[in-house]
Amino acid sequence: MAELFRICNLTKTFAGKDVLKNINLRIYRGEIFALIGPSGTGKTTFLRILNLFEKPTNGIFEFDGKPVNGTPLEKNRIRQRSSLLFQTPAVFNLSVFDNVAYGLKVRGFDKSTVEKKVKEALGIVGLSGMETQKARTLSGGEAQRMAFARAIVYGPEVLLLDEPTANLDPYNVAKIEELIRHIRDKCGTTIVIATHNLPQVKRIADRVGVLLEGKLIEVNSVGGIFTSPGDARSAAFLKGEMVY
Repeated sequence: MAELFRICNLTKTFAGKDVLKNINLRIYRGEIFALIGPSGTGKTTFLRILNLFEKPTNGIFEFDGKPVNGTPLEKNRIRQRSSLLFQTPAVFNLSVFDNVAYGLKVRGFDKSTVEKKVKEALGIVGLSGMETQKARTLSGGEAQRMAFARAIVYGPEVLLLDEPTANLDPYNVAKIEELIRHIRDKCGTTIVIATHNLPQVKRIADRVGVLLEGKLIEVNSVGGIFTSPGDARSAAFLKGEMVY
């Protein structure tokens, strides 16, 4: 597969503390890459760097074969091609339609295209017919699926997911996982997901990275990480043992 992200010796420091330490990683087009590890180990910070909400302190960060230097023009260019979905979705005090249409309107799509794309996205996430409903009246699972529709409506090449099913019931967990696989298989979208849900990783990921105390200690296939992890700390974490 073609390389989309290339990261070499990346470090991120906050208030004198290294939150990410010498990260080396390649993420390929069309794969589902899962990032796992204990809470507070830097997973969200890593996703924010991929989406240019944070700038690395040191190291090399390339996107689609080009070095990323963090200029406003470059940030806009990359964000136009990616989308980041957080654990708790932002829900605007608007209709479901207007919530999902927001990114399209910002990007200058015409009215007929907006209507077509929003309808398609709501159909994909199972919310057809709810366009006029106030978004803040949705259940938690419906709100997350609406946020997923908003994240995919303009066809991003990269979808970054930060614990997207952490607060959901089993039905909505299954729906979100189905959506993740659908978007990758239908559109070839590259998906990076940070999660604590190890069964979920087994079900949807192609490759897995284990992040511990800010260090990427192992990258492995999904089969390899669960059957023969290459690092004893990875094995301990997967068994539920305290490794930090």
